[in-house]
Amino acid sequence: MNFTIVTPSFRNSNWLKMCIPSVADQEGVSVEHIVQDSCSDDGTQDWLPYDNRVQAFIEKDKGMYDAVNRGWRRAKGDIVAYLNCDEQYLPGGLKKVYDHFHAHPEAEAVFAHTVVVDPQGNYICHRNSLLPREGHLWWRFPNLTCAIFLRRSALEKRNLYFDTQWRDIGDFFWVLDMIHKGVHRSVLNFRTSVFYETGDNMNLKPNAAREAKIRDSKMPGWVRNSRLLFLMVHRMRMVLNGAFFVSPYHIEIYTPASPDKRVRQHISKPTPIWAGRQG
Repeated sequence: MNFTIVTPSFRNSNWLKMCIPSVADQEGVSVEHIVQDSCSDDGTQDWLPYDNRVQAFIEKDKGMYDAVNRGWRRAKGDIVAYLNCDEQYLPGGLKKVYDHFHAHPEAEAVFAHTVVVDPQGNYICHRNSLLPREGHLWWRFPNLTCAIFLRRSALEKRNLYFDTQWRDIGDFFWVLDMIHKGVHRSVLNFRTSVFYETGDNMNLKPNAAREAKIRDSKMPGWVRNSRLLFLMVHRMRMVLNGAFFVSPYHIEIYTPASPDKRVRQHISKPTPIWAGRQG
């Protein structure tokens, strides 16, 4: 088995119906898709257990990160990742990830690029991953988790499971843990994933802001005193990464208006600027 993809689910039936086919139609790789549903009461249980494209586990959990950990502990794939209900993979994304791991046997974690769309599936921006570094990470989280992939051997050997004390910003501490444990990280220059900015994403909720304050209180002094430097370096790294110089391209995604068939969208003016978010 090449991949295990885990999707934590709770009351997201409509989004989940677009996420699942984006995993199921990946070509050139073998994939098991585990959906950890926390006993949703929105109709998810009426169809999810009968969808043969996934392995559905319906059980109470302690939040999203606990659900992901549960799924990863069931994983059989050599490469693991997690994909939220309101996220998708682009065609050919997982094959590119597999080939990158094969070409770079030293890589334990791979960070790829993401396209951000609005609730209707209209393009907002692209987000190119940067290799995460500790000082940089505190000021700008340079990755979207729907485009992060791990070797299962590294997950288990280095104990890279999520810290479940966090409900909304565990991604930050997860990547920071990779850095502290010396995980060999690599960037794949390819757009593998889609992030839907629904307006109801967890990182926009009040608890995320509360947890962010706790996180900021843990910031090392050398990082706090170098804010402007890190922000300048972040922008320079984006330029060198090519984020501002992307040629027109197209994407094919599942949308609320077309949940059963990918819709092709031409991106005539690509931009890395995510309006309303930090750059």
